[in-house]
Amino acid sequence: MASVVERVMPSPFLFAILLSYVVFAGGIVVEGTTPASMVTYWYNGFWVLLDFAMQMVLILVTGYALAYHPFVQRGIERLTSIPNNGKQAVVLVGLISMVIAWVHWGLGLIVGAVMAREMGRQAATRDIQVHYPLLCLAGYMGMGLTWHWGIAGSAPLLMNTPGNVFVEQGIISDLIPTSQTVFHPYTLTLVVTGILYTALVLYLLAPEPADTEGITAYIPESKLFDSAVDGGEDVSSVEMPSDTSGVTEPTTLSEMINQSRLTGGIIALSGVAFALYTFATQGLSALNLNLVNFLFLFLGLALYTQPKAYQEQFYDAITSTGGIVLQFPLYAGIIGMMNRSGLSATMAETLVSLSTEATFPAVAWITAAVVNVFVPSGGGEWTVIGTTVLQAANELGVPAGQATVAYAVGDAHTNLLQPFWALPLLGITGIRARDMFGYGVTMMLLLIPFLAVGLIFLPY
Repeated sequence: MASVVERVMPSPFLFAILLSYVVFAGGIVVEGTTPASMVTYWYNGFWVLLDFAMQMVLILVTGYALAYHPFVQRGIERLTSIPNNGKQAVVLVGLISMVIAWVHWGLGLIVGAVMAREMGRQAATRDIQVHYPLLCLAGYMGMGLTWHWGIAGSAPLLMNTPGNVFVEQGIISDLIPTSQTVFHPYTLTLVVTGILYTALVLYLLAPEPADTEGITAYIPESKLFDSAVDGGEDVSSVEMPSDTSGVTEPTTLSEMINQSRLTGGIIALSGVAFALYTFATQGLSALNLNLVNFLFLFLGLALYTQPKAYQEQFYDAITSTGGIVLQFPLYAGIIGMMNRSGLSATMAETLVSLSTEATFPAVAWITAAVVNVFVPSGGGEWTVIGTTVLQAANELGVPAGQATVAYAVGDAHTNLLQPFWALPLLGITGIRARDMFGYGVTMMLLLIPFLAVGLIFLPY
């Protein structure tokens, strides 16, 4: 599978371009929309994700700067020193990625990527034979399984948000609390068993030492051990700091202020204190992307303390966001064509119409999985097809919470095929999408029997 995907898979940017043509043609053929209308929907859709795109840039850059502070690096190095062979290394990275992504997907994605890269470096140093593409896939598994079942999952949080679109449309009469989605025994059982199942599959997928390709097959040793990353897909090279003192001795008043730990420390502590106060007073209901970005921004400054040192690391990290900035407008255009032409609703209605009460959770999972290939945005996708899914669930007597959970896993599942959300990981690890996604597709297929059995037969 890895060999086939390496030969045929386009780059993430080309993948987005090809999907644009597919959806354009689908709107014309399936929905009877005129080409001119489809182009108009495409253009109007281009701008609907600008806020979200900036949030994604911030979560990547703030997480990146935080993860590469020397203090955090030392902790990661100690953690990655635990495995003694390639199989253990892959399993450890996968477990950490899935658990942290359940807490927050953005943090899980960054930590998984950093863990994969540092584990690859440690393995090269300690002469451990670990297959780097599979190691990178392990770091991505949080996005491929647990994130949308977790505390920051878009669909479960939206269902518990006052005035959400489904309440306004009368699809649901009351909010669906997280006790019926994220924290329901049905979901928690799926999360725990899913993590264990995936860890076992990662262990079995790890090739024998003679068949492995380590990190030096993808990043030149001269760059790797000079702490530089080769950019991978759509990303320029990014320098990693070895310490926070990459500043010269101040000679002027302005330089003294810019390098003052007091200057950075006061505002950093103020920001962190406000974020913690918000969590303390509002609980998990305060958890959203803006607050997480705010917390990450000031946690990073609190670690670096010196404004100039933090600024330089921020500038180094920003080059890893090129793929997001370039491709988000294209996917927003795809969303515009899918939604305005009615193509997304037609796809959802066709799939859901095939279900029964017993098979509905599996059908909801497959529906989300298919739509996610074209609309890789969990929240945006749910607002499009959620109405159809929830109406069908109500007619069949399936609880709305169960329907939401089943949808959520489908949205995550085809992230193992759709390379968009892997862009931050590709930038950090320096690997190409086609080198890693053969293992992603394999994992996607091997998860099917587990998910089918769990969603259908596990009682809600």
